[in-house]
Amino acid sequence: MKNYKLLIQYDGTNYAGWQSQINARTIQDEISKTIKIILNENVNLIGAGRTDSGVHAFGQVANFRSEQTLDLYRFKYQINSILEKDISILQIEEKKADFHSRYDAKKRSYIYLISKYKSPFYSKYSYFWNNKIDCKRLNFLSRAFIGQRDYTSFSRKNSDTENKVCFIYDALWKERKDIIIFKIEADRFLHGMVRTIIGTLLKTLKYNYDTNYIEEIILNKDRESAGEAVPAKGLFLFKIKY
Repeated sequence: MKNYKLLIQYDGTNYAGWQSQINARTIQDEISKTIKIILNENVNLIGAGRTDSGVHAFGQVANFRSEQTLDLYRFKYQINSILEKDISILQIEEKKADFHSRYDAKKRSYIYLISKYKSPFYSKYSYFWNNKIDCKRLNFLSRAFIGQRDYTSFSRKNSDTENKVCFIYDALWKERKDIIIFKIEADRFLHGMVRTIIGTLLKTLKYNYDTNYIEEIILNKDRESAGEAVPAKGLFLFKIKY
């Protein structure tokens, strides 16, 4: 049995997220169906991260197993020829039999884009927040999230994930001309966690709260106490580290 690893980019605008769902169009299903067309077999495509509806990816990783020995160059050409233009397979390589894209991942990082002004060219992939953004202040506030914490307050209420403890390694804001970039890296993320953290930080900035406000939200373990999640369109799964 061969084990193949894929590096994937996608525009999540027209999809209900990565994870396969009934009566919904997902990235996982689109790629799995395309692999079946090429190999004439059903494969179990395992993703490293379950991006939510409308979220994009620069560096999603997935793997599948097959009895067939693939010509990797030919397979990559075939799959990209069939997939819609909003999904692309950047790399494919054979891995050891025990490689698992999800369980072997050590760190995952996301970036979020905020535009400084309303623009028809940025609107699809960034969030226009009509308030002043102070990256220095946001970087100070973001320190409250560094380390191992229980992120129940930043997870969806209906989440079926029992363990809400995550370790955040880094959370950094940068200003680049017309765009503000937020990057966050952790061992794992809960559903809706990144967008809720960003929404909470922006609320904290807007009302000039301090880090005690964030600490209280974390300790409350109550989603109602955190800020409103920012729109999905500005969020990108950036990189998976193994």
